[in-house]
Amino acid sequence: MTVGRFSIGDGCVVEGVRGAIGFRALAKHVAGWRDYLVAHDVRVLGLLAENSPEWLTCDLGARAAGVACVPLPPFFSDGQLAHVLDTASIDTVAVSPAQRIIALDRGFKAIQTHAGLTVVQRIVKRPEAIPAGTGKITFTSGSTGTPKGVCLGDEAVMSLAAVLREALEPLRIRRHLSVMPYAMLLENVAGAYAAIMAGATVIAPPMSEIGFATDGRFEPERLLQCLQQSQPESLILLPELLKALVEMRESGARLPTSLKFVAVGGGRVGAQLVERARASGIPAFEGYGLSECASVVSLNLPGAERAGSAGRPLPHQRVRIANDGEICVAGNSMLGYLGCAVVERAIATGDLGEFDSDGFLYVRGRKKNQFITSFGRNVNPEWPEALLLQSPALRQAAVFGEALPGNVAVLVPSPGEADAAIEQAITHANQELPGYAHVSAWLRASAPFSAANGQATANGRLKRAAIESAYGGRFQDVLREATCHESQP
Repeated sequence: MTVGRFSIGDGCVVEGVRGAIGFRALAKHVAGWRDYLVAHDVRVLGLLAENSPEWLTCDLGARAAGVACVPLPPFFSDGQLAHVLDTASIDTVAVSPAQRIIALDRGFKAIQTHAGLTVVQRIVKRPEAIPAGTGKITFTSGSTGTPKGVCLGDEAVMSLAAVLREALEPLRIRRHLSVMPYAMLLENVAGAYAAIMAGATVIAPPMSEIGFATDGRFEPERLLQCLQQSQPESLILLPELLKALVEMRESGARLPTSLKFVAVGGGRVGAQLVERARASGIPAFEGYGLSECASVVSLNLPGAERAGSAGRPLPHQRVRIANDGEICVAGNSMLGYLGCAVVERAIATGDLGEFDSDGFLYVRGRKKNQFITSFGRNVNPEWPEALLLQSPALRQAAVFGEALPGNVAVLVPSPGEADAAIEQAITHANQELPGYAHVSAWLRASAPFSAANGQATANGRLKRAAIESAYGGRFQDVLREATCHESQP
């Protein structure tokens, strides 16, 4: 069944806390939102709500109506939300509850409730120019506090969902659990859209049921409970979530045997973590992507995988490695950033990578994160960090070495881990690294890196400048202590 340009697969069901809706009712709700948005002359729609069938039907209704939709991450600060509302010239927000948007004092007023969400509107006198054909504007918090808007056309979004649906078709996946917020493009498009197109059941619980607390803490036991209750066949996870599941399984927890495909992305994963996941009965497959290309660019798949790689590029993408090692992607890219009228056809990703002889892509880290030691050696910190995080003793790691004679790791250990276990993790990582990339010294972080303390983004990416500001004054001291320790007989 097709509504607008979106195809809803026969048999599709979306399950939420208030019940489930089948594919005919889903199509009816989507058409209802389409008609509502057109009747109210909506130009740019913001969507701020928990994962739910209501979120998806509103989002797909905007697709059917040809209205630009801006998913608003619930984890954004009030300042970030205000920035997005104004930068994207959002005139209408579908929200639950409405109080947060109204309290921002951006001129929004509640008008009525439609299909389970409150709709608020305002008049935008000087709307920002949006590239023609924009269907979705996604904002990523990135490594700075000011989100940047990526404008995507419906063709880019729908092409990716269709390619993934086809790639996973041999697995006959019938139940997908949405673990990440729909405001994240990866879950929105690669998860829900692809599953709906395939006619699968999409399970859409609120983030609290998954284990994400309002203060930013993650409770892995809640995720495990949700998995046991919902018995999904597919998931999309961030590396930290995969690691949490692996550690619980290794400690004796029971995971559902229903899992067929667990995609992992959003950060460096590491071959050893994937191997541990597989040994634990979790069918983990690493991928790589970016918002500017509607999310997934490459992906390991059953029968087409390579340990340590991010898989082969999907067939609708063209990926090459520039002379300086930067990954460049063309073929399914954005229309532009908000405020920028034209973009190059090829996206310079800012990531460093290489291909092997069989076409598998290996991502080596962020180009801008690369530092130069006082011995003149270039080091990308994601390399030692990924190896450090293979150890169950460590939760988070940030490595620094700019203008230093050795590299220093700021580490967040797992609860209760002693120094000896941390030292062992460092020793194992160093065995896989050339000497110039070794971790020479380390110190314990006083608290986990999080959005709450400004040392990580909401999806777990490190804010390196903030971490260095907090701990950099100790780097020389711990290096000196490590050198003295090594020189003692």
